[in-house]
Amino acid sequence: MWEFCLTTCKLDVARFIFQSMKEELCSYQTVLTCYERYGSFNIMFACPMEEQTRLTNILEKNIIKVICSYYKEGFLKENLCLPSHEKISLMAFKKALMNFDRETDLYIISKNLELKSTLNLDSFYDFKLKALRDKWGELVLLANENSDYLIGDDAFYDLLKFLVDNLEIKENEISVFEKENGYSIMADECFESLNNEALVSTLIELSPKKINFYCDKENSTVSFLTKIFSERINVSYNKSMEKIFS
Repeated sequence: MWEFCLTTCKLDVARFIFQSMKEELCSYQTVLTCYERYGSFNIMFACPMEEQTRLTNILEKNIIKVICSYYKEGFLKENLCLPSHEKISLMAFKKALMNFDRETDLYIISKNLELKSTLNLDSFYDFKLKALRDKWGELVLLANENSDYLIGDDAFYDLLKFLVDNLEIKENEISVFEKENGYSIMADECFESLNNEALVSTLIELSPKKINFYCDKENSTVSFLTKIFSERINVSYNKSMEKIFS
C-alpha cells in the first residue's frame, strides 16, 4: 500500500480537498479519512501501489487548485488596497486578479511540488512558493501604486477590462439567459442557475471567447458585462429564457 498524509491548519482548505478527493476517488481502491489534531487537519490517503500514480495526479491537481484559489484569495485580501467602488466591480476586479496569468501560477506550484509520504500544505506555501508570492506581489503593487488613479470609473474599468482581456480562454461560447430571479448559464449543454455576482464571477473564471446574452431589457448587470467583455458579448433584448424556450 502507498500512504500519504496532507496537513493544513485551514479548515476551508481541508474541507475542499477532502470533498474533492472523495468525489474523484469514489470509484478507485482508495482509503480516505480526515481528522483534527492540535489545531491541524490531517487528510490520510492509502491505495494499492499500482494506483499511486493516479492518486498523486489527482492530489497534485487539487493542491494546485486550492493554492490558486484559497491561498491567493487570502494573499489579495491581506495586501490589496483598492479605492471604493460598487461591490460587484470590486468583486470582478479581485476575480480577474485571481485568474490573471494562472498558467504561470500552475507551473511554479507544480515545479516545486513533491508528493512523497507527507505534505504540510501551509509550510509548502510559506517556504517553497516565495517566487509565486513575489509574482502575486508585483501585480498587487501595480494596483496599489495606481489606487488614486483607479478612483475614477473610466480608469478602473480600463484596467479591469485589460485584465479580463488577458485571461486564458477556457470556453469557446457560453449562453446566458435572464430568469425571473437571476440567470441561467449554458456551457457544454449544461445549465446552471446563478445570481448577479455569481454570474459575473463565473464568466470571468471561464473567460469565454463569445457570450450570447438573452434578456428582456438592458439592466445594470448587462451594462457591467458589456464594459468588461465589450466585443466578446452579444446581447439580445426582449429574449428571456422563458420566451426562447416557450
